[in-house]
Amino acid sequence: MTDAPVSVDDPTSPAAPRGVGGGVLEGDWPVRAADTVERVVDTVRSKTTGPAIVASRAVVYGFVGAVLGIIAVTLLIAALIRVLDVYLPRGVWLPYVILGAVLGLVGALLWRKRRQRTS
Repeated sequence: MTDAPVSVDDPTSPAAPRGVGGGVLEGDWPVRAADTVERVVDTVRSKTTGPAIVASRAVVYGFVGAVLGIIAVTLLIAALIRVLDVYLPRGVWLPYVILGAVLGLVGALLWRKRRQRTS
């Protein structure tokens, strides 16, 4: 038998300290358990909060886009009235008649494209 020095730092040596349960804490099971817990938490988080975050972003961006679209259309109509007022020689009322007719036509076309409610 050889008298090799026994290291306490070596987990495989017989002189290594044992945890409660006679070596249950040996090996890499704590690392594997932590990885498993982390994987499960990430899976649960991605399946629960992932869709909620996507839905909330869609609502917020949709609302901001709708508000900006309404502002842009309003400013465009005001600009068109100003431009038509400057370039049409017939007075102040003609730009309003022209834009009223155009917007009325657009509204009528959209009204025809609507779906009827089923009773």
